[in-house]
Amino acid sequence: MQAKGEYRDREDTQVAVLDALVERTEEGMTVFELRSDADVDIDDLESALADLKQAGLITVENDDEPMRIYPDDRVVPDPDTESDGDETDERSLFERVRERLGV
Repeated sequence: MQAKGEYRDREDTQVAVLDALVERTEEGMTVFELRSDADVDIDDLESALADLKQAGLITVENDDEPMRIYPDDRVVPDPDTESDGDETDERSLFERVRERLGV
């Protein structure tokens, strides 16, 4: 599952982080898990996390356990509309590309 379309116009690292977090919405992820899953440099990850936190797109919990990062609810797509939306979005994108190219 990927983050909602309206949150995909961010930097590649931020989108990779959001996508990874959406896959594990309930349990969240540690920084190490995110780095491994998103396959990004630690400096890029740190910058992406700071930007996403400032935008309110992630939450960070650091109770008695290791720090865990969660996606904000508005980033997570609704599973009931996900399958229909993906096909429509792809077609829509394809149609927009065709229109732009004049084909």
